[in-house]
Amino acid sequence: MSDHNIAFTAPHWAASEAGVEILKEGGTATEAMVAAAAVISVVYPHMNSIGGDGFWLIDNPNEKTPIAIDACGRSASNIGAYKNHSQMPSRGGLSAVTQAGTVRGWQQALANDKNAKLPLSRILEPAISWARNGFVVSASLQAGCEKLASVAETNQAFKSLYLNSNNQGKPLQAGDNYFNPKLASTFEYLATHGLDAFYQGELADSFVQDLAAAGSQLTREDLANTAADVVTPLILSINGATCFNLPAPTQGIHSLQIIGVLDKLKQQHNITTEADWLHLIVEATKQSFSKRGTLWADKTAVVSDAYNDALTENTLNTLAKDVDIKQAKTWPYDAEPGDTVWMGAKDKYGQLVSFIQSVYWEFGSGVAMSEGGFSWNNRGLSFSLQNSDINVLAANKKPAHTLNPAMAKFDDGRRLSYGTMGGEGQPQTQAAIFTGYAWRNKSIEKAVADPRWLLGRTWGEDSTNLKVEKALADQVSDELNARGHDWQSVDDNNEMMGHAGAILDASNTLEAATDPRSDGKAIVAKAV
Repeated sequence: MSDHNIAFTAPHWAASEAGVEILKEGGTATEAMVAAAAVISVVYPHMNSIGGDGFWLIDNPNEKTPIAIDACGRSASNIGAYKNHSQMPSRGGLSAVTQAGTVRGWQQALANDKNAKLPLSRILEPAISWARNGFVVSASLQAGCEKLASVAETNQAFKSLYLNSNNQGKPLQAGDNYFNPKLASTFEYLATHGLDAFYQGELADSFVQDLAAAGSQLTREDLANTAADVVTPLILSINGATCFNLPAPTQGIHSLQIIGVLDKLKQQHNITTEADWLHLIVEATKQSFSKRGTLWADKTAVVSDAYNDALTENTLNTLAKDVDIKQAKTWPYDAEPGDTVWMGAKDKYGQLVSFIQSVYWEFGSGVAMSEGGFSWNNRGLSFSLQNSDINVLAANKKPAHTLNPAMAKFDDGRRLSYGTMGGEGQPQTQAAIFTGYAWRNKSIEKAVADPRWLLGRTWGEDSTNLKVEKALADQVSDELNARGHDWQSVDDNNEMMGHAGAILDASNTLEAATDPRSDGKAIVAKAV
C-alpha cells in the first residue's frame, strides 16, 4: 500500500508546486487546481489566461460518474459587426468575440466541492506572489512573445506587457525576470471581492472598456451573463474500463470515438508494432474527424441523431470497418492549432481532477487588459461566417472547442486522469496515452514521454500532413511509406506535440507524469 495520498502534474513546475502546497495543507484537488490554474496563467501566459475558457472532470470517491463542468464563453449578443466580413478575424478586437469562462469554472468547481474550505485569499496567494515578485521567462514564453511581435492587431496594453522586455522594446527573453504587478492586483481584487468581481463591477468595467477600444463587440451585459454549467459527461464503456470526457462544444466526442474505434480494431487485428499502433490511431482519427461537420459545435447546433449515436456499437463498428490496416487514407482536413494547459490533481480525500484551460492561439486575441494584466481569448476563431456551416457565428453561441480533459475508471478500481494541450492534436495524444497505458503495458510516465506524432496543421505550418518525432520516425519510416502516409520527420521532444500529463490512482500506488516537452513537474507526496 502506497503511503502517498496526493499528486499533482502541470506543464509548468510553479503550478505543480502551488497545487501540492495546497494539497499538503489538506486542501482539496479542486482547491489545488484553482491555485495552480491561477499560477499557470501568470507563468505561462501565452498558453492560457483568465481571459480564456476551462473544462473540468472531478471524480469523487463512491461516485460512479465524475462531475463535468463546461466553462466555455458564448459569443457576444450583438454580432452585427461581422456582416461585412468573409471570415473570422484571427487577432485583435473582433477576434475577441466570446466571453471568458474559466474564472466562472473555478467558481463552479469550488461550489460543487463539499470538502472545499480554504479562503480564496489562500488559494490565490501563490499566483499573487509569482505575479508580484516575478518569475524567470521560459523559452516557450519567449517563442510566444516573438510570434506576437509580428502581429499588427495587438493593443498597446499587450505590447507593454509582453513585447517590451526590461523596457528595451523587444519581446520577453528566456532568462528575464518578469513581473506582472497588474495581474497580481487583479488576483488580490478577486481574493477580496470574490470571483464574481471578474464579471461585474469596476474591474469588469475596465475589461469592457479595453475590449471596446480594440473593437470587440462584448458588452458589460455579456460579461455579467458569463456562466459555467455542470453538464453530463460523455461516457464510453469498453472492455475493462469506462472512459469519460466533455460533451459539445468540445471535441471530447472525437477523443472517445477514436478510443472506441481502436478498441474494435484491437479485437479484429493483431496489433504488435509501433508502426501498427501509429497507423491505426492516425486512421481512427481520420475516421472520427471526417464527421466533424455534424458533431463538433455548440450543443444546440450539432446534428442530434449523429451526436447521440456517435459512441454506439453500430457507429464504432462502422468507423472501424472503414479503417484499412495496410493502407492510409488521404487526408484533406485543415486542422487548427491551439495553445492550452492540462493539469491533474488527486487529494487525500480521494478526489481526482482532470482540468484544462486555454486562450486558443498563443496569447489569444493579442488584446490585453490594461488594468487586468492578461490577454483575452480568440476562441471565436472557431466560428465560421458561412451560413451553411454548423459553426456559423450566431449571438450567444458557444464555439467549437478543442479543449477536452479526459478520465478513465477501470473495472478493477484504478483511475486515470489524463490530457494534453495541442489544439486538435488533443484526441490523438489522448489516444496514444490511453492505449499506451491501458493496452500496451507502458507506465504512465513512458506513455506520456514516448515519441509522438501529430496529424494536421500546427503553429506556423501550412501543411496538414503527419508529423512524426525523429526517434519514432527512424523506427517506422519504411512502414509509413509502405502504407502510403504523407508524413515528415520533426525534432524529438517537439512542443508541437503538446504538453501531456497523467495521474494514475490505484489501490497500491499513486503515480504522476508530466511531459518532457514542457517546463512541467509531476509530484507525488503525502498530505500533512
